[in-house]
Amino acid sequence: MNFDFTPEQTQLADTVRRWVEKDYGFDTRNAIVRSPAGTSEEVWSKLAGLGLTALPVPERQGGFDGTAVDLLLVMQELGRGLVAEPYFATVLGAEFIKRSGNEAQRMLLEEVAGGTLKLAAALGEHASRHDVHSVAMKAEPSADGHALSGRKSVVLFGAQADRLVVSARIAPGDEGLALFVVDAKAEGVARKDLRTLDGQRVAEIFFDRVVVGSDALLAKGREACDLLDAVVDYGVTLLCAEAVGVMEAMNAATLEYAKTRKQFGQPIARFQVLQHRMVEMFMHLEQARSMAYLAAVRLASPDALERRRTASAAKVRIGQAARFIGQQAVQIHGGMGVTNELPAAHLFKRLTMIEMTLGDTDHHLQRFIAAAPLVASPQAVSSPVVERPLQRAA
Repeated sequence: MNFDFTPEQTQLADTVRRWVEKDYGFDTRNAIVRSPAGTSEEVWSKLAGLGLTALPVPERQGGFDGTAVDLLLVMQELGRGLVAEPYFATVLGAEFIKRSGNEAQRMLLEEVAGGTLKLAAALGEHASRHDVHSVAMKAEPSADGHALSGRKSVVLFGAQADRLVVSARIAPGDEGLALFVVDAKAEGVARKDLRTLDGQRVAEIFFDRVVVGSDALLAKGREACDLLDAVVDYGVTLLCAEAVGVMEAMNAATLEYAKTRKQFGQPIARFQVLQHRMVEMFMHLEQARSMAYLAAVRLASPDALERRRTASAAKVRIGQAARFIGQQAVQIHGGMGVTNELPAAHLFKRLTMIEMTLGDTDHHLQRFIAAAPLVASPQAVSSPVVERPLQRAA
């Protein structure tokens, strides 16, 4: 198998990296996340100008029809720069519409490609934990469609979105699940913007009998369940790619700090025990990178079980790597590692939030086990990819 990227993919990654290094430095990023808006329209316009908003959109709607591997490269670079814009949220929402949207909904993707429309996926609820199928929000029949009532929690960039992909229940059980595309400014929608640990934004969104037409329905029943699983796997894979970029930046910052910080008259990078730690950090990063690449490739698999197991295995392995690299980086930095003056603290916070988004390590470990085929012994379920590398590195 050829693991090399195409020249076009390499050029894309280089372009995004150069933009991050030139126009989205650490101080610029901090000023944006501390602003009342929490995002920057100028930065969003630049992302659109680079073609990133058009990348996940089909050619028919004016996009580039980018693959998961293309998006993986972009997310790595955005992760390395800690870019705090609603790019992931918009890509996730666009994936729902791209896979199952009607003609009118697909027209929205033209605006996404042009950078004039932002999307968000309102899936989580107060009591659902990480289970996107646990939906209490109701969609009651109305004259021309449905009336949505309920509350969605921790919606990534929900207050910045123009349209929301919303899950609701039209009947009990999985067959009663439905997905809708809703105008975020529709009558009855109330949004509360909140800042997260890593400086990014989420929203609590309240729906008070929000009436939507029949054309707002995206999918229902088994189709909606399968769509949810497929897009969650897609989102998990992109988060894994972003985490790889964050961990790359953290390793580089830690190595640079160790070369300049002196103790007992010499740089601490010369101490063998710290060299061993940084080698282990590098090993965790490379294992995480391999799993992220595998998950991106497996997204195209027609076998939903294989796709699901690989995405969850990648989320578990990368969650373990993120914890190890983050903790070691903070310890090597010492007290400076938890101050807002250094990138290390912000990188660690972002890794922490990625680990909690679309299911934490424990959730995906259980999801991996539940999706595994029957085996002869429990030990066979706990694959080396999921558990044993962390035990050896401990």
